[in-house]
Amino acid sequence: MTPDATPVFEVAGLTVTFGGVRAVDGVSFDLGRGQILGVIGPNGAGKTTVFDAVCGFVASTGRVRLDGRELSGLSPEQRSRVRLGRSFQDARLFPSLTVAEALAIALERHIRIEGMVSSALRLPWVRRSEKRVRRRVEELIELMGLDAFRDKFVSELSTGSRRIVDLACIMAHDPLVLLLDEPSSGIAQRETEALGPLLLRIREETGASLLVIEHDMPLIRSVSDELLALETGSVLTRGKPDEVLEDPRLVSAYLGTDRSIVERSGLADRVPPPAQPAAAAGRGSRVEGGEVAAPVTAGNAAGEPRPKRRARRGSSSAEEAPTSPTRAAKPRATRSAPSASATRGTTTAKSRASKASKSTEPKPAPAAKRSRSRVGGAPPLKAAAGEADEETGGRSRDRSKSRS
Repeated sequence: MTPDATPVFEVAGLTVTFGGVRAVDGVSFDLGRGQILGVIGPNGAGKTTVFDAVCGFVASTGRVRLDGRELSGLSPEQRSRVRLGRSFQDARLFPSLTVAEALAIALERHIRIEGMVSSALRLPWVRRSEKRVRRRVEELIELMGLDAFRDKFVSELSTGSRRIVDLACIMAHDPLVLLLDEPSSGIAQRETEALGPLLLRIREETGASLLVIEHDMPLIRSVSDELLALETGSVLTRGKPDEVLEDPRLVSAYLGTDRSIVERSGLADRVPPPAQPAAAAGRGSRVEGGEVAAPVTAGNAAGEPRPKRRARRGSSSAEEAPTSPTRAAKPRATRSAPSASATRGTTTAKSRASKASKSTEPKPAPAAKRSRSRVGGAPPLKAAAGEADEETGGRSRDRSKSRS
């Protein structure tokens, strides 16, 4: 289908303010019949706010005309009835309905209902209206390529398939101008590649004009007749896709061309420091001519010379710098520091030896045992009994001698 130059949709001087912030500032553009106009720009440029103002969701000033009819001051429901369709970034459908049922719900406004009794009795006009709805559902399923998902629940579909169903529900209203807000966001690459031909087929089959917000540059370049670039709520440029995408102002709005801003970290102006041998120098030290210099601190960061010092013991360097030019350096055997495992083993052995020595020391005797007698180590009563027996034995021996 060849786009018609006759404007079917016109926006002039559209302005939206939120308190003291002007989100949209005097945006003006027109859309021809059967034309696809892509809207691009960085985040915060006011693209979605323009769509909200055009559809009547936010208060705005300016003029909005659709097919010669003034839409300013109409509610969103009234604007949809004059064939202005709009999709949102999030496809909200009934998850418990099948795809065919969801499309039939979208066609409810086309059903002729004259009362509860007519529907209950299924009068002829009610049956004819339902037949038209079923026929229209089949047409939408064929147009959008949803034959494989006809009887599947919406909750079982992928994000890309749900977006196609949401687009089919919008097409059920037979819009003259269709506003799509980032239709490829959140879907797989394969589904994104199939979205471009689908949008072109919608234009060919229905003759609708499309206004598409998109960040996928290959997609929007392939389907758009023209591109409209926005920045900070105002129109930056408009023209053919290749011309707009190569515009220096658009490139600056997306990436920035100021070198001081791009290289604000300063990495481009710094010279990387030379590599330091990890074995010869300690942390924070500098190696100069085989000698280890003092570490760079705040005091000598400006380049002030610092006295050089000799390498510490334990470094892997076999030679040390002499302290003065008159005394030659004497080779000194390096002593390696004990490892952590050896230190732990020595400490454990010492603790065990101290415990063993404490266990072999004689314990002091209790107070009661210290009062024992020195004679044979026997108690005092038993010692006295022994002395009495010896004295009695001596007397008996003396008596026997005297008798004899």
